[in-house]
Amino acid sequence: MGNLYDWLLFVHVLAAMVWLGGLVTLTAFGMRARHSGDRDAVARFVGNLRVIGPAVLAPSALLVVAFGIWMVVKSPAWDFGQTWISFGLALFIAAVLIGAVYLSRTGLAAERAVKAGDHDEAARQLARWSWGIRLIVLLLVIATWDMVIKPGV
Repeated sequence: MGNLYDWLLFVHVLAAMVWLGGLVTLTAFGMRARHSGDRDAVARFVGNLRVIGPAVLAPSALLVVAFGIWMVVKSPAWDFGQTWISFGLALFIAAVLIGAVYLSRTGLAAERAVKAGDHDEAARQLARWSWGIRLIVLLLVIATWDMVIKPGV
């Protein structure tokens, strides 16, 4: 059945898969909506952001960090002074801050533009949002490399 650490690792990896996979999927659908030329596609996509973020992405990000910290606390092999753990936490904090500050603002601006009927502004805000989400994906790919390779160990 595995010990506690194995289960913590399982949930940590599963949550990371949901978070990163969700972001990659959103990136693809956002680009498709933006480049479709269909104003309703942009409006539908922007409307879904308010649901997907809090329902899927935020919980998976919280599970990633919570179970990651729990593993460090539980394992005698790991401690917060190790460079790979500090680097991973820094990448996590950067990704969350970009999401909370930048993505939420551009998403809300796109939503306001959709409600105002300004589809050009909604598409412009979605393009800005797209850059932010790609940066987060890059940070999480680097964090994944860091967690798998554990440089310095």
